[in-house]
Amino acid sequence: MYINQERLFTFKKTSVIAVMAAAMMIFSACGSPAKPAANGNAGTPAAGSEQSQSEGAAPAGIAGQLTFYTSQPEEDAAQLVQAFNKKYPDVKVETFRSGTEEVTAKIQAEKQAGSVQADVLLLADAVTFEGLKQEDLLLSYKSPEAEHIADELVDPDGMYTGTKVIATILAANTDKVPALPTSWQALASADSKDAAIMPSPLYSGAAAYNIGVFSRTEGFGWDYLQVLKDNNISVIKGNGAVLKAVASGEKSYGMVVDYMVVREKAKGSPIDLSYPSEGVPIITEPIAIMKGTDNQEAAQAFVDFVLSEEGQKLSVEIGYTPIREGVAPPEGLKGIADIKILSGDLNTLTQEREADKKKFTELFGN
Repeated sequence: MYINQERLFTFKKTSVIAVMAAAMMIFSACGSPAKPAANGNAGTPAAGSEQSQSEGAAPAGIAGQLTFYTSQPEEDAAQLVQAFNKKYPDVKVETFRSGTEEVTAKIQAEKQAGSVQADVLLLADAVTFEGLKQEDLLLSYKSPEAEHIADELVDPDGMYTGTKVIATILAANTDKVPALPTSWQALASADSKDAAIMPSPLYSGAAAYNIGVFSRTEGFGWDYLQVLKDNNISVIKGNGAVLKAVASGEKSYGMVVDYMVVREKAKGSPIDLSYPSEGVPIITEPIAIMKGTDNQEAAQAFVDFVLSEEGQKLSVEIGYTPIREGVAPPEGLKGIADIKILSGDLNTLTQEREADKKKFTELFGN
């Protein structure tokens, strides 16, 4: 139904791959007392008190090609790669960018063809990575930088690690809405009939995660989604399209990821966000290394860089809430310790994702 209009890149690898195969996303904890908790309150060395890999010189000899698949906005991915290459100039990074659901479909197609091309993945949510883990497509790597991230946000087997905190919130066009809504029920009210918009779980990993959470949260469920359908909420391809519709005034309300709204507001657009009182779903955009990578050393260096203090400060500069303890979120966004989180059982969300998308399609017709 959806046509990928994102920029595609051609990939070439030198050998055939050997093994094919939730915010959120709460993982089972390992329980190290030295690490921060997800609420950011547990004792952890302050940022910078331990030597980060990003603070020293890059290890010699890391070079070659690295293929990076991501759902990040293209300009954000480009900034990340550019910063990585300042430290590792001998690593050539080729990037493929699309929505999480389309990236995972590409991986499945490559798997069927006998050769997954990606070396490193950075996609929306832990549910996506849990599915890839169950297919034995990921390589275990426990980055030393993960010591600065709450155990709940790191896969205990080292298959994937959260890189940032992204909440789905309520956005409103401030020229059309007199006061910011404080409850998700605003989307079900008569005032928002024909005036609200949300991303499709068939394209957006965050949206797919949100549907899994809302449909299993007391007070919401599929009944809530039915009410949104009856209120004629629009469903569009991704979060970027939702943002555009609300910022332009085409729609008054939007269900959208938080960082995009803050960026757009900073540009002067009549848009603002609220974190509804019931709580918000969050995702952590985990990063992982594919099991069949041809350049494991460079892949590990890339993961370490993203999780390092330097990489996390870059995330803040781009506009994301960092996941690493001791790095403050950008102005306008809440840190994880200040967010009331709606979540679901990771295993259930993983097992039921395709069924959830099918039911959503039956309900909304797209």
